[in-house]
Amino acid sequence: MRIRKQMRWPSVHLPLSVCIKDNERREINMTITSLIELKDMVLATDIGTYGPDDPVPDHHLFDMTLEIAPMQVQILQDSMEHVFDCDPFIADIIALAKTGYRETQEWLTTQIVQLCAQYSDIRGVDVYLRKLPADHVTGTLRVWLCLGENDLAVLRAYV
Repeated sequence: MRIRKQMRWPSVHLPLSVCIKDNERREINMTITSLIELKDMVLATDIGTYGPDDPVPDHHLFDMTLEIAPMQVQILQDSMEHVFDCDPFIADIIALAKTGYRETQEWLTTQIVQLCAQYSDIRGVDVYLRKLPADHVTGTLRVWLCLGENDLAVLRAYV
């Protein structure tokens, strides 16, 4: 039996001031869900112990979906000061992945979620770590960890 959880991010009702025709500003109400997605990033990491007949993965692929405050995605002007800057966060993930040997994908996934908790702008996160091939030639094996806003709040209290 295959079980798959359907991702459901909460929508946010948000009044936004937007520029429209002839620079006239009007308040409008919108329901917004804002996500940032990173896909297919190869992580240079050392995970697992393999015997002589075990399949050894060629690489580990990292995917992540972040929920961010809508006002950091639906912005009124083109400026980095209004958005969540992903570059330092991605650099932190890359550095974390390189910090040494891990026995399991689950441990690196857990560490990445703990890193997410250090960023107050992140409201929710889905972390996926895949290794391929899963056998000697084909397939992928993916670890998936999902935390919503309440889960991150609890984690932040302990990290």
